[in-house]
Parts: sequence; C-alpha cells; structure tokens
Amino acid sequence: MAKLLTGDQVKARFRAAGKTVTQWAEEHGYTRGAVYRVLNGFDKAHYGKAHQIAVDLGMKSSDESQAA
Repeated sequence: MAKLLTGDQVKARFRAAGKTVTQWAEEHGYTRGAVYRVLNGFDKAHYGKAHQIAVDLGMKSSDESQAA
C-alpha cells in the first residue's frame, strides 16, 4: 500500500513540479475551490467528489469510503 500524503505534502509536490493547484484542478476536471477545500482540510472528503479529489491527490486510498 502506498503512503498517503498530507495536504502540505501535496502542495510541496506541486511547488517542486512547478504546477499550481488551479492547473491540476483544471487538468482533472475539478474546480480550484473544491481542490483547495480538500487540501486545506475544510472538506473531510469522506464521500462524493471531495473523496475522489483526495484519492486523485494521493491523500486517501480509493477503498476508504467502502470500509465503513
């Protein structure tokens, strides 16, 4: 199982790659606001689009929502 990342780690990877959150959001079909809410912990991403954003960012595994 791959190590899950924190929001700060994801942001650091974006900086290292020279990519903005807005660019990543547009490339993946999300709004920048939704991505920022997940990255900054305002949205806990337990299910729905926020959960999928967290999975795509490497912050959650894809099977976490089915564990309950």
